[in-house]
Amino acid sequence: MRKYWYRRILIMILTFTIAVSGGYYLIEIRQEQLRQEVNAKTAASDMVIPGGMPIGIYLETDGVMVLGTDTITGMDGNQYSPCEHLLKAGDYIVAVGDQETDSKDDLVEAVKELDDKETVLKVRRDDTYLDIKVRPVQCGRKDYKLGVWVRDNAQGLGTITYLTADSRFGALGHGIHDVDTNELIEIEEGRVYSTSVKDIQKGAGGIPGGMEGIIVYNSYNVLGYITDNTDCGIFGSLDRIDALFEEQTPMQTADTEEIQEGEAWIRCAVTGEVKDYKIRITKVDRLTHEANKGLVIEVTDPELLEVTGGIVQGMSGSPIIQDGKLVGAVTHVLVNDPTRGYGILIENMLDAAG
Repeated sequence: MRKYWYRRILIMILTFTIAVSGGYYLIEIRQEQLRQEVNAKTAASDMVIPGGMPIGIYLETDGVMVLGTDTITGMDGNQYSPCEHLLKAGDYIVAVGDQETDSKDDLVEAVKELDDKETVLKVRRDDTYLDIKVRPVQCGRKDYKLGVWVRDNAQGLGTITYLTADSRFGALGHGIHDVDTNELIEIEEGRVYSTSVKDIQKGAGGIPGGMEGIIVYNSYNVLGYITDNTDCGIFGSLDRIDALFEEQTPMQTADTEEIQEGEAWIRCAVTGEVKDYKIRITKVDRLTHEANKGLVIEVTDPELLEVTGGIVQGMSGSPIIQDGKLVGAVTHVLVNDPTRGYGILIENMLDAAG
């Protein structure tokens, strides 16, 4: 009987010990899992997939952008400038009377309905909406004009900089400005298209070079959508990631304090294949007033110099890599010296992307 109780007590003690130690071990495992999850989330927040591939860009303006006003000849043979001193370059016409104008076609249709009576143009100027009264000029029996040059879209070629884990991308490293007014284009929407580099015009002193690509603007070639056009780049989402990113290895982004003058690399596809080319970062300006000119760079790679002469138009957005981290993107070329140019700090791009 004593042996029985003795064994029973030993079994109870052993079971209790195993239960307590096992529970403690499970708690430790769970805590370690939580630590790993937190570390993974922290790491993922500064991990992106670097780009370097060319993309076709198409933007639609938010309203119809005014480029300037003009003098027109009326039906009576006299010269008129109905919008002079009323509209200015960079304004956006968003309505004619009660008819909204999202495109040039909308504006043309609205103008067709005008007569010699005064009409009201609803105009966005910076962040302010204005009602501007204009009297159209009769140029034919049923033909009235306003004397305004306008644009409703912009197209071009650039380079994608990075892709985040939630399929958001950043590209160019600088904003898209209108070629006539040099104003940052306010967009309603935009799309990115697949493209390939067909030719390179080398840069020379005083003459910027450029990448030439073939872009077919149809639904089959759409890769994703542009939601923001800012001074630090264009941003949006990609739907067809595999069609653009053959290599999808994440890379850590660098804090500004980590970036140093010295050897670095830019990643681009000027030969049709995404490759890394040697450069030197000659200046890191952490206090620059121009957000897209925080880095000064110089191309030193003999192959890239042979192909492009340095930095050419279309390379904007090419990732800049140093010590295995994404530190920025190419933004501008110095026209008088195409071997040198500017780049944006990656922190500025990520901040602009929100």
